[in-house]
Amino acid sequence: MLVLTTPTIEGKKINEYYGLVTGESLLGANVYKDMFSGVRDVVGGRTSAYEEELKKAREVALESMKEKAADKGANAVIGTRLAYHNLGGTMGNTIMVTVFGTAVSYQE
Repeated sequence: MLVLTTPTIEGKKINEYYGLVTGESLLGANVYKDMFSGVRDVVGGRTSAYEEELKKAREVALESMKEKAADKGANAVIGTRLAYHNLGGTMGNTIMVTVFGTAVSYQE
């Protein structure tokens, strides 16, 4: 499945537009990672534990979007956008990763 941020596929003709597809993933940060992250931020290091968790959450969201596109008959998603949202409040330190784009088919 081809996933692009551009609105077209350079050099290819889009045959069909299937509409919006989305993918979401929730990342709940636990207390130990929060404490470790705070210490690392004060010392000036990178918080690799968070980076790895964000990477996993992003991959889950992208896979979900690609599955939905494939279910519609698409072989690509164009105009893809990715967003991170801190839900806070009663959700604690939960981060939602959202990805969305337009499912299309093109001649490979």
